[in-house]
Amino acid sequence: MRFPLTTLALLLGLATSVSAQVNIGIGIDMPGASIGINLPSYPQLVAVPGYPVYYAPQLNANYFFYDGMYWVYQNDDWYASSWYNGPWGRVMPDVVPLYVLRVPVRYYRQPPGYFRGWQREAPPRWGQHWGGDWERNHHGWNQWDRREAARPAPAPTYQRSYPANRYPQVTEQPVVRGQNYRYEPREPVVRQHFEQTRSQAAPQQAQPQQAPGRNPPARAEAPPNQERNAPGRTESNRGRGQGQDKDREKGDERRQDRGK
Repeated sequence: MRFPLTTLALLLGLATSVSAQVNIGIGIDMPGASIGINLPSYPQLVAVPGYPVYYAPQLNANYFFYDGMYWVYQNDDWYASSWYNGPWGRVMPDVVPLYVLRVPVRYYRQPPGYFRGWQREAPPRWGQHWGGDWERNHHGWNQWDRREAARPAPAPTYQRSYPANRYPQVTEQPVVRGQNYRYEPREPVVRQHFEQTRSQAAPQQAQPQQAPGRNPPARAEAPPNQERNAPGRTESNRGRGQGQDKDREKGDERRQDRGK
C-alpha cells in the first residue's frame, strides 16, 4: 500500500511540545489525552509465531510491536508510538500496517466484544468491522506468502534503561533512539514518521558565545600599501621632505649669486 509523501504528511504528524501527543491520522485526539497505557517499565515482548510482530502477553492490553513502533488497539482505534509508554497518536485504518492487522485474534489480550465468535487463529474481520469501502481498498489484505514474510525488527531492549521515573521527554526520545537503535523501518508510514522526528530533533548549530567580562578580539587591520607608504614615509612627512629640498635649492642659488 503506497501513499504520496504529501498524503503521508497529513496522515502522520509529530507534536513538538513536551506535553503534547504524537498525532497520527486525520481524526486527532486532543493533546494530552490518555489511552490508558501507563507502564512502570519496558514490557516483555514475545514474537507472534510466523509473523514479524511481537505482542505483550503480560499486559491487559492489545499491545504489539512491529517495524520499530508500538501499536495498540484501544476503544476501536489504533494508536502508535516509538516508545513503550507513548506519547500515542491515533492511526487511521487505511494506514495501519497489514502485518499488524493480520495478527490472529488469540494474541489480543483485551479483545473487544465484537471479536466474540471469530476464529482465534485467524485475524480479526476488519472488513466486516470497518465496512465495505475498507475491504475494497484492501482487497486480498490477508493473502500473503508466509514463506516470504518480512523479518521482525529487533526488539527495542535499550528502553529497559528508561523506567517510568526516568522516561525521556518527547523531544529527547528521537535522540535516545538514534543513539541506541539502528533499525530502518520498511513501512512507508513508519519511515515518514521517523524522518519527521529526526528532522525536528536535529540540534541547531550553537553560536559561539563570548565569555562573560571579556571583550571580543580586535579585528586585524589590512597591512599598509608598501609601495605608496614606504617604512618611515607617510603622506605628511613626504610633504615636509619636499619642502626641505626646495629650501636647499634656493640656498644654493643665493650662494652662487654671491660668488659671482
